Amino acid sequence: MNDIQRAVALLRQGELVALPTETVYGLGADALNPAAVAKIFAAKGRPSDHPLIVHLPDAEQLLDWARDVPREAIALARAFWPGPLTLILRKEEGVPDLVTGGQDTVGLRVPNHPVALELLRAFGGGVAAPSANRFGRISPTTAEHVRQELGERVPLILEGGPCQVGLESTILDLSRDVPVILRPGAIGVDDIARVIGRRPRLKDEVGQASEHGHAPRVSGSLAAHYAPRTPLELLPLDEIVARMGEGDVVLARRAAPAGLVDGVVWVVAPADPSAYGHDLYARLRELDESPSRRILVEAPPAAPGWAAVADRLGRAAVGSGEDDET
Repeated sequence: MNDIQRAVALLRQGELVALPTETVYGLGADALNPAAVAKIFAAKGRPSDHPLIVHLPDAEQLLDWARDVPREAIALARAFWPGPLTLILRKEEGVPDLVTGGQDTVGLRVPNHPVALELLRAFGGGVAAPSANRFGRISPTTAEHVRQELGERVPLILEGGPCQVGLESTILDLSRDVPVILRPGAIGVDDIARVIGRRPRLKDEVGQASEHGHAPRVSGSLAAHYAPRTPLELLPLDEIVARMGEGDVVLARRAAPAGLVDGVVWVVAPADPSAYGHDLYARLRELDESPSRRILVEAPPAAPGWAAVADRLGRAAVGSGEDDET
């Protein structure tokens, strides 16, 4: 029995399987089996009202999971699936409340990774799969990260190499009359607008509640998330240079200044947002495991291409410096 066959057997038995996607590694369970889905929450220490994303083998299964599907959803699925775009739609009857956090909406996507697709097609159905890490911590982008985070909580970890994108999918809400990006990712505003012929709003532009109704709760939307245990501060570069001291590690997009303070470690990150995002979680893990007292990160540019990176770093800063018990 190969690993895919083992994974399918485990899913059908109600067990957990960690799988690679192009975004991050996910912790998967049969999305139609509430007892199996409950094991995800237990393994991660995840609040039970925090909804999960269901991963599908192909776009044709979308109508099995969602109702009142707008034409825009079909067009986006055709354009971006498999790929890093999650669509929030009205859920079909039979989708367990535990998957949706008790809401009447469900998040759906088709991942763009050969191992994930082989597993999903062999399984033949939806797999609920948040990131395979302790809740609120740095998302895993390699199988080794999953082993470090969850260890024996996962019966099988499928190896798929480093994740190609490295940041979680864009989440687009199509359950209301106005399309809203609830979490930024690799698929941006302009990408979506080119397909549907209108610009999606950003969550901050619409607000949690508006004349369009309440925004659904979605994965990765809490203020504190993706966080290292080492305190992390997000600052302009000139402030970092003025405040850094012994025991600090700096993550910046340019070379260290002349006369660097003794005891400061300076790490240069990519200047391109896609490359920066690809490296971000692995880099944060390395810095978190170092003996540094504080991680000082140069704030990313206020530009659309940096939205996903800025979102993750902002939440990482809020949640940093706390242990798992906290």
